[in-house]
Amino acid sequence: MPKDKFKILIGKRIAYLRNKKGLSQPELGHLCNKDKQSINRLEQGNINPSVFQLLQITNALGISLSDFFDFKIPEEILEELKE
Repeated sequence: MPKDKFKILIGKRIAYLRNKKGLSQPELGHLCNKDKQSINRLEQGNINPSVFQLLQITNALGISLSDFFDFKIPEEILEELKE
């Protein structure tokens, strides 16, 4: 998978987990010392998060890094990434 597509996938995962927790972008940002714009750029796949940034986000979401990466990619997202 190309890097750009992978960044989009990571962003979609962050947005999914944030919404599942019932958090807004500013709320997640506050929990992991990021501003709303940074969270938005991550979720849009515009920036490549470091492992440390992902650790901050997963801690704020109350999950482990391994849980963050342990998911099945929905078919509709796979189709979007092929385009």
